[in-house]
Amino acid sequence: MKYEWRKQEKDLYAPKQKPVIVDVPKQKFIIINGEGNPNESDFSDRISALYSLAYAIKMLFKNMSKTKADNEITDFTVYPLEGIWEKADGEGFDKDKLKYRLMIKQPDFITGDVFTEAFNNVKKKKPNILYDEISFEEIEDGKSIQILHIGSYDNEPESFEMIDKLANESNLTRTSDYHREIYLTSKAVTEKQKTILRYMV
Repeated sequence: MKYEWRKQEKDLYAPKQKPVIVDVPKQKFIIINGEGNPNESDFSDRISALYSLAYAIKMLFKNMSKTKADNEITDFTVYPLEGIWEKADGEGFDKDKLKYRLMIKQPDFITGDVFTEAFNNVKKKKPNILYDEISFEEIEDGKSIQILHIGSYDNEPESFEMIDKLANESNLTRTSDYHREIYLTSKAVTEKQKTILRYMV
């Protein structure tokens, strides 16, 4: 049986274009940190390293599950890329000073041992110095507000205004100086790209 996040976790990964309050439980992620302009090659290189490890984990789990019964989980769909973004200290907006954490969620059944074995496997088969910067962590965002943003990243402020409005109407206060973005479309098609925007309250 294949675990598919699109079907099993609709409350977190299938929001509407209207802000909603959600409770985000503790989740497992593979994570790589970065700093600088997301249009530079270093950013895409970090994404590539993260995805290489994500698929190595998927394939290892699939191979380990060949003897499982039909009603047990033997495979899963790789989760979408997520990013936590914050501005560097100082006034103004400078893309070259952006700080971010790129991550791909892992199913609850992926353990630290599976991560370590897949990590060692991918380092041998597809060497990349960036693998050593990837960590396996648990994060619990708790109460948050999220919305589905469709369109260019440049227009995200419009969606954040809607989130802010719901927060104010609900007497909720933002609890962090960063926000999370979940990229549901693999390529930036500007007008149709789908991104979940979320911050903790």
